[in-house]
Amino acid sequence: MICDNLSINELGHLCFGGRDTVELAKKYQTPLYLLDEDKIREKCRLYVKAMRENFCEDSIPLYAGKALCIKDIYRIMREEEMGIDVVSSGEIYTASCGGFPMERSYFHGNNKTDRDIEFAIERGVGYFVCDNEDELFAIERTASERGIEQKILIRVSPGIDPHTHKAISTGSVDSKFGVAIETGQAKALIALALEQPHIKLMGYHCHIGSQIFETEPFVDAADIMIEFSASIRESLAYEAKEINIGGGMGVRYLEEHPEIDYAENIAIIAKRMKENCQKHGMQMPSVRMEPGRSIVADAGMTLYTAGTIKVIPGFKKYLSIDGGMPDNPRYALYSSPYTVEIANRMREKKDFVCTVAGRCCESGDIIQEDVKLPSPNRGDIVAVLTTGAYNYSMASNYNRIPRPPMVLLSGGEDRLIIRRETFEDMTCREI
Repeated sequence: MICDNLSINELGHLCFGGRDTVELAKKYQTPLYLLDEDKIREKCRLYVKAMRENFCEDSIPLYAGKALCIKDIYRIMREEEMGIDVVSSGEIYTASCGGFPMERSYFHGNNKTDRDIEFAIERGVGYFVCDNEDELFAIERTASERGIEQKILIRVSPGIDPHTHKAISTGSVDSKFGVAIETGQAKALIALALEQPHIKLMGYHCHIGSQIFETEPFVDAADIMIEFSASIRESLAYEAKEINIGGGMGVRYLEEHPEIDYAENIAIIAKRMKENCQKHGMQMPSVRMEPGRSIVADAGMTLYTAGTIKVIPGFKKYLSIDGGMPDNPRYALYSSPYTVEIANRMREKKDFVCTVAGRCCESGDIIQEDVKLPSPNRGDIVAVLTTGAYNYSMASNYNRIPRPPMVLLSGGEDRLIIRRETFEDMTCREI
């Protein structure tokens, strides 16, 4: 099993978070998102403990809400003493509705509108992660009108290619995010920030990409950030109080993916940062990291019901399900890998190699190709593992298909936290 919250019971059924998935599918119907609260809390505690032990004691992880943004998530983040990373007014609103203390929030994005900036300040967002010069002046203008001093970090591009998919690599010089160190723009923006009367510059932010299994890219980014901070201290007489090294540590979607020891990675990064700070005679800054996928991915599962089984002799076999790209567009977008199982027949021989296809009128509506399964039957329960991140948050109503409900699992209990969308929901805003 790719994660320790998976098991097989005496009926040969797949269990998730200690619950029989076949029974859950029967109770709530499919398609169905499942979310393991206990696994989420376990990951939060791992990050909080590792960061406090290895960095300064006030260092904290910031949950990246774009991975999964729902009210219950922010209840958990509040209770686990996490910070949060938000990227839109909608995420800010959701976190506020979830009771999260917004002074522990960091607002990201390459194009925050004036309305976004005003809304964030109204809601008491703690920090803006400032992406560019236009945004800096917009924040200064709004903060001046409100008579406040707004904390910010400057987002810089460290110029690192972590060898991830191009769509999820964000740290290169030509990225749409941040200002490049290499071109001198980062230094120029910092100098401007220090001149603004209603801006309080707290430090710097970088993020190099997502789904990275190696430690080296993060260590390289940390090296660059400390070197950059030292150069700014030398040239502008300013030393960063905080450095945010982003997120992006990978998760296992397949058996062949390596297991990552997140605590060990944090210890390795911290050791190098401390060494570099000592080398430059700098005080160790308070550190922020932004785990999103690694907090919620393996806490999620999606259940479907098998429909049409199509065999094209000598060519291909298809297993169609009652969901697809509207509830999980990631294979269509990134060719993202997933582990797929027949949840009600876990002990049977896997001798049927097929493409698991969605129900949409779209040839690209694929969940996974070349999947080995027991020969499927109409009505089987199909489980797609590790769907906690970027599935519900990217879901759509393509082909006018309602979005699935979400059920939270905790302590052996199940609770509906998002109801199934109805046809009426999809038309209620139409005039």
